[in-house]
Amino acid sequence: MASSETAPAAKHGASGLRPFLRSQMRNIAPFLTLIFLSGFFALASPSFATIDNLGNILTQVSVTGIIAVGLTFVILCAEIDLSIAGIANVTGIAVAYFTLQESYVNIANVPLPGAVAILLAILLCAALGLVNALGLTVIGIPSFIMTLAMMQIAAGISAMLVRGQIAYKVPSLITTLGSGAIGGIPWIVIVAAIMLLGGHLVLTYTRFGRYVYMVGGNREAAEYSGLNVKLILGSVMIISAVCSGIGGMLGVAHFGSAQQNEFDTYLLDSIAAVVVGGTSLFGGRGGIGNTIVGLFVLGVLNNGLDHVNIDSFLKILIRGLILLAALIINVYAQRLREKAAE
Repeated sequence: MASSETAPAAKHGASGLRPFLRSQMRNIAPFLTLIFLSGFFALASPSFATIDNLGNILTQVSVTGIIAVGLTFVILCAEIDLSIAGIANVTGIAVAYFTLQESYVNIANVPLPGAVAILLAILLCAALGLVNALGLTVIGIPSFIMTLAMMQIAAGISAMLVRGQIAYKVPSLITTLGSGAIGGIPWIVIVAAIMLLGGHLVLTYTRFGRYVYMVGGNREAAEYSGLNVKLILGSVMIISAVCSGIGGMLGVAHFGSAQQNEFDTYLLDSIAAVVVGGTSLFGGRGGIGNTIVGLFVLGVLNNGLDHVNIDSFLKILIRGLILLAALIINVYAQRLREKAAE
């Protein structure tokens, strides 16, 4: 008698678990991917699973993480920002442009005090973000097209500032934060962690964060509830630009130079970190926690492939396949969500 009662209960438990797993697939899949990749590379290379290499991974994903903080806000609103790499590049170049360079650097720049150079660079990236915001919310240009144009505008400004040359010097504060360390921990890792934590706190515990999820989850309902949707959309575009600018400045210090096209690969890396981590491209689902998981997936993948001496061209292919898998899961999760709502 007891076994006959247990069987329906077990069946009911299993049937209740399946919908939960399907609904959480977007969050579970990145964790499983991270565990699988970590285990595989730990077995394939003895030098992978070490504390020193963990530090290398954290350092390698720091610039991407800083940029991805702002992009997470944008994607949560069901928008996209293709100008993040261009804005990171032009901001890094701008802070070098306003810094006194060595005599052998052939750039007609404008040397200013370090604090002023940093302030002007931040104002520049914020202004470019404001242009994105106005194009999206006032003129009504789709974010894909608006930020695609801004990507070219930022690249043009970068080219005009350095004219094919390379600048090396940046303000001492930026040099310290980008390439210095405290207690053996790189400052750039600390800055990335602070910005990721700040983004998480804003999205989770503030009214603005709730508004971001509302706009991304159901824009019409947000408008009917009296929410200023255009203000939220404009704000996330500016946040994205400023995060990109900070990442650009610290990245220039970390790499040791400021030059054109230096951050081109960070567009795909940042989008991949957000999407692979499980934040929905359709908005309203995900967050900074997902982005952190996505950063680790990409960091472990890139670092691990270097440890097992995989062909560099094959590494690009594998990254693309993982991004494709994440997009498929994203779309499938959205369909399940829509089906459940019917």
